[in-house]
Amino acid sequence: MEPKNCQMRLEVPDAALELVLGYMDDPLDREAVSLVCQRWYNIDARSRKQVTIAICYSTSPDRLRRRFPNLESLKLKGKPRAAMFNLIPEEWGGYAGPWVRGLAESLSCLKSVHFRRMIIEDENIDVLVRARGDKLKSIKIDKCSGFSTNGLMTIARSCKNMTTLFLEESSIVDNNSNDNRWIRVLALNNCVLEALNFYMTELKVTPQDLELLARNCKSLSSLKISECDISFLIHFFQEATLLEEFGGGSFNDQVGEINMYQTVRFPPKLCCVGLMYMGTNEMHLLFPFATSLKKLDLQYTFLQTEDHCQLIQRCPNLEVLEVRDVIGDRGLEVVAQTCKKLKRLRIERGDDEQGLEDEQGRVTQVGLSMLAQGCPELEYLAVYVSDITNAALEALGTFSKNLCDFRLVLLDREKKITDLPLDNGVRSLLRGCTKLKRFALYLRPGGLSDLGLAYIGEYSGNVRWILMGNVGDSDIGLLRFSRGCPRLQKLELRSCCFSERALAIAAQQLPSLRYLWVQGYGASQNGASFLSMAHRFWNIELIPPSQDTASDEVEDRRGEAQILAYYSLVGRRNDCPESVIPLLA
Repeated sequence: MEPKNCQMRLEVPDAALELVLGYMDDPLDREAVSLVCQRWYNIDARSRKQVTIAICYSTSPDRLRRRFPNLESLKLKGKPRAAMFNLIPEEWGGYAGPWVRGLAESLSCLKSVHFRRMIIEDENIDVLVRARGDKLKSIKIDKCSGFSTNGLMTIARSCKNMTTLFLEESSIVDNNSNDNRWIRVLALNNCVLEALNFYMTELKVTPQDLELLARNCKSLSSLKISECDISFLIHFFQEATLLEEFGGGSFNDQVGEINMYQTVRFPPKLCCVGLMYMGTNEMHLLFPFATSLKKLDLQYTFLQTEDHCQLIQRCPNLEVLEVRDVIGDRGLEVVAQTCKKLKRLRIERGDDEQGLEDEQGRVTQVGLSMLAQGCPELEYLAVYVSDITNAALEALGTFSKNLCDFRLVLLDREKKITDLPLDNGVRSLLRGCTKLKRFALYLRPGGLSDLGLAYIGEYSGNVRWILMGNVGDSDIGLLRFSRGCPRLQKLELRSCCFSERALAIAAQQLPSLRYLWVQGYGASQNGASFLSMAHRFWNIELIPPSQDTASDEVEDRRGEAQILAYYSLVGRRNDCPESVIPLLA
């Protein structure tokens, strides 16, 4: 006989649940877990080890500390992504100081910090290092400004257990002198460094300091530097026997020594390479180990289309390839035939205005179609194209089932594009590539109709970030788009025909939206139509067109009004410059 009111209750121990949560990498999954009940919320709070804050004004250091007291890794972003293209006023904000002062001492488990597009001063670095010192394992100051080599000297002296120092594309004031060389000090104080990156900076480098670094840091596996002639690094390459990645350096064979690079020998384990200013006469240096290459960056080389073909056909194991569009359709054909393991491909716009590019260097639907069929493992594709068709996008949807991140920019080189609008191609791409989480489409007027926008909304079920430019015919397209995209968190729009009212309605209809940036829309004098989306969790900022006519570049890039809206738990920020107008309800 069964007992009355029989119930079976499964109680998961806290320790077991913490172990399970440790395997959840997606922040949205962790967020969903924390909403189950108060107990699960508390377990998530004390077990969360890594947090990314997409905009530094969305919360406060104190809230973060109370929510996740045992945090080990923090990634903090400041200025909007558009700042990388000089579209945001330089004085917009994004200061790291309040965060450093608020968290350096209170987060006792913090081992890794990553500041991106922020203003961080030497004083901030000093506060961070004094509080965390030799406890820090990783410091990334990524696309930042405001600091100098004095701050780097502080890191070099004190962070003796640091394994990663990343400074790529940061604007750094170089105060180095013969007696004040931060790399030398770093080499003398740190013997566990594994990765050092100051690529695309203007920092000076002394070959002797790099040699000392290689001798003292036996685990050094990745080095990306600023400009330094490769011929001066021969002894460094001899010392760095475990080096797997090298980027930067430079070639200069115009000084009269034709054979100056003949004695260069790269380390035996090198498999990731990006050499600056490499030309046809130097690319043979990569041939001996080309079959071992997994990553190849040719963006800042002087190679022509045929050079790309000759080099890439020797690289069957490539997983990551970064080039300019000089690679052309012919180069993409070689990629498709050779690189069956390719996962990431980035094709940037070349310097066509300077007349440096090969006449064959145009990427079109022909190359993309071959790429889709030949590289089935592709996960990331960012490409500037001169021509495009619906069929090429349909090919990607058919063959590129692993694609998670797709970005396409249609250049204005050709007077006529073969096949516009791209409505059906975009629909096929989105229907076929169900793993897509990031999607960007920057076209020309007429490139995508209202129907195409509706398709994006309907078939972007998993997409979380979308950037679109020159899309749609009217507000109707935007409103149809906004009825879909259930997981869209970040939306960026440029040069579109939408009104303020339509933008405000769309922002309210997208259920997961936390960030909106628009440049080029039907702007009014005061942005009154945006008041309908203003509530206590949204910060809305208007950026009027730039009045600076001294620079053609500034006038061109910031000549249209912008709106920035982002979700915030702490209300309006208190450091808005005069160029930014907060919109108050």
